[in-house]
Amino acid sequence: MPDQIPTADGPYAGSWSALALRLAARGLVNPRLAVDLIRTAWAFRQRGWWRTAPFLPVPDRTYLRWRMYTAYASEDAVPPIEDVINFARWRRETMGL
Repeated sequence: MPDQIPTADGPYAGSWSALALRLAARGLVNPRLAVDLIRTAWAFRQRGWWRTAPFLPVPDRTYLRWRMYTAYASEDAVPPIEDVINFARWRRETMGL
């Protein structure tokens, strides 16, 4: 069976807002995970976010697309929820947060 290359329509397709809602729900159930996810989101924020609309600490779109391309071979990929959770936990354990 050949390897499947992820595309926007493939296994990593989805909505960023749906991912955020699912992560928020998981964070409500598990406060330790909520802290990990908030710290990870804060680390990904765009520098100088307060200078441009919408004045929210969201990731830089170009950086986020590059991260998705390097991880999933598609700039339009949306990571699976378990990948985000595993990364947030790995980050805490590795960085001692």
